[in-house]
Amino acid sequence: MARLANWLRLAALGVATTIMVAAAFPAAAGVDLPKLEKGKGEKCVEDTQFMRKNHMDLLKHQRDETMRKGIRTTKHSLKKCVECHASEKTGSVAATKEDFCAACHSYASVKLDCWDCHATKPGAQQVKKSTSNSSRVTKSASSVSPLMASSISGGNQ
Repeated sequence: MARLANWLRLAALGVATTIMVAAAFPAAAGVDLPKLEKGKGEKCVEDTQFMRKNHMDLLKHQRDETMRKGIRTTKHSLKKCVECHASEKTGSVAATKEDFCAACHSYASVKLDCWDCHATKPGAQQVKKSTSNSSRVTKSASSVSPLMASSISGGNQ
């Protein structure tokens, strides 16, 4: 009886080890990592592995510093990310499933909601004068969600 218990423990340990090793290698599961275009800069602002794991925290921190404290820096700004990683073919980071942001988020099954408010293409924002002489930022219809396009135009679309 003790031999059987030891053998079962050893078998369970082997199965657990196999599962952990398979999870560590996505290709072993038959799923290739997305193939991304190289960024336009010489190197990223942080190490590639660090950015894969922490980019969302950096962007949220940057957002909080800018929106809540008025501190604007460019090291981890979404605008700089878009400028560097926009596709040569589409000029965007999320126009197709092969574009930089869309490819990884699709692979990881994570919803991309940055583009509900932000442009997916460098320089896509334009400042227009409204009838009340105040300026406001608008985006081309191709770079915002229909909901945001409606709210930008005051619901008149």
